[in-house]
Amino acid sequence: MQHPSYSLKFYLKALFPAFFSLILLATGMVWDHFQASFFSGYFRLAWYVTAYLPVAFPVIGEALKYILKGNIFTEFFLMAVATAGAFAIGEYPEAVGVMLFYAVGEFFQELAVDRAQANIKGLIDQRPDTVSVLENGATGTALAKEVPVGTVIRLKPGEKVALDGILLSGYASFNTAALTGESKPDTKTKGESVLAGMINLNSPADVKVTALYEDSKLSRILELVQQATEQKAPTELFIRKFARYYTPAVVAAALLICLAPALIVEPYIFSDWLYRALVFLVISCPCALVISIPLSYFGGIGAASRHGILFKGSNYLDLMASVKHIVMDKTGTLTEGVFQVKRVVVEPAFDTDGLIRLVNVLESHSTHPVATAIAAYAGVPDPSLQASDVEEIPGRGLKGTIAGKTILAGNTRLLDSFEIPYTIHAQDLDDTVIAVAIEGVFAGYLTIADQIKPDAKNAVDALKRMNIRVMMLSGDKETVVRQVAGELGIDDAYGNLLPEDKVSHIQEIKQKNESVVFVGDGVNDAPVIAISDAGIAMGGLGSDAAIEIADIVIQDDEPSKIPMAVRIGKETKKIVKQNIIFAFAIKLAVLILGAEGIATLWEAVFADVGVALLAILNAMRIQRKNFEP
Repeated sequence: MQHPSYSLKFYLKALFPAFFSLILLATGMVWDHFQASFFSGYFRLAWYVTAYLPVAFPVIGEALKYILKGNIFTEFFLMAVATAGAFAIGEYPEAVGVMLFYAVGEFFQELAVDRAQANIKGLIDQRPDTVSVLENGATGTALAKEVPVGTVIRLKPGEKVALDGILLSGYASFNTAALTGESKPDTKTKGESVLAGMINLNSPADVKVTALYEDSKLSRILELVQQATEQKAPTELFIRKFARYYTPAVVAAALLICLAPALIVEPYIFSDWLYRALVFLVISCPCALVISIPLSYFGGIGAASRHGILFKGSNYLDLMASVKHIVMDKTGTLTEGVFQVKRVVVEPAFDTDGLIRLVNVLESHSTHPVATAIAAYAGVPDPSLQASDVEEIPGRGLKGTIAGKTILAGNTRLLDSFEIPYTIHAQDLDDTVIAVAIEGVFAGYLTIADQIKPDAKNAVDALKRMNIRVMMLSGDKETVVRQVAGELGIDDAYGNLLPEDKVSHIQEIKQKNESVVFVGDGVNDAPVIAISDAGIAMGGLGSDAAIEIADIVIQDDEPSKIPMAVRIGKETKKIVKQNIIFAFAIKLAVLILGAEGIATLWEAVFADVGVALLAILNAMRIQRKNFEP
């Protein structure tokens, strides 16, 4: 089934065979009820056969397809045999009813699965397909897959890099969070490497392509995603294996019910025992389980995708439902991964407001993220002040003249290069420091730091309420990590860690035979994600790379989606259990009635397709559920 817009026209077209069969079936049953004289014999048979064929053709076709592949005992085979037998003993309405209900059930299954798959596909397919090619001074558009090595491409501010290359422009700043896991922008200078997946931040940049699209780092990562096979949940795998052995056993049991009584029952009436066997056959069909269990997991995956959470396999829904430990990276996961002014420290001989105005005017000539943070803090530059002779010193900062005074603003290396002494408080050394000098004299500094995400505290508290132990592992300085952990209420937090150190912490947890999930935001976390039971990636920026290394991707970078993923996993597992218990209970009850000759094919239809429909509706319920706390 394709994925159209699901308009009224689509529903009418898709369900037309079922509508047609339903009308004929209802009309025939009315005539049967009133014992219409004209409705008998071959005319009655032809009427019900006409009602039967539109909904039976797809099922019979599937049965034949599997038989040709050597797989005889499928639910399609059971449906075909049971309805053919019902026609053979004159139970025409029952035969049509079985197929009609089954066709409607198949429609709902395909519809639900198709919608879930479409949501997932829309989340994954985010690669840049086109690039701006610079040739003979003119810019044109080309497909990234067709760009040869040596081509010069131009990157606009905010544009994601599609191909690996080297920077031709003097310098440019890139967000590399998806590839490095760290929030601090990377300022590249001419001749340095630029990788696919980075995001150009503030100014246009020219890059010379050094690798074909399919050979770039990001493309190789995405290829791994495309080649990955869908991983099934243990419950789903068990049901499929169960159905493979269960179905032939059911056929054998039905034959015994039909033929064995001939040896012990007097008088033996073949049609009566055949009818009982058909009832048993229809009741025993594992449709409710085979359809509803996978659909329950698809429903969970679809519900998660609508909330911006991508599960790469249904097994991870089960894992999130029972996880005991969630370990998180700091930068980009619990913090914003962007700069904000944190503190302003001014020397006694200088005025704070005046210093900020001067720095803001000077930084307005830069597109560096630090300048963006200062502009956000200070507001619109003072129009009465004009900067001249502004020079950006790559990797250090800015130099310019304002009101006849030489102003320097940048990192401490900038002041070192001009041999200007300065004093930075120890408590500020963990943050990014923008030192300022006026006329060769140190005037003060601004600290710029990453900020904790607004919903991070609520996310940690929610996980704790679920009795999940939360740990933070980071490569940042120990003092910064402890400070963030204290604000969030995380007891176990460790800093100054290399990737192999993070792996060691995860191994310690796994030695206790307890499930552990790691939450990170870049390729640098690949080793620890690989050893975890499941990896969650914050995929808002550069989510292409994050999708490759993670089993679950949070598209909008919100930590609150982590406990939501747990809630979705728990709800999915609850619905799966409900469907299994419900299907077996109803089938067992009707099987007993069928063996006693009490249940008819109509009860069998309910026990099979009716139960399947109810299970499907129950599975679809998760897609409409609100998982907000």
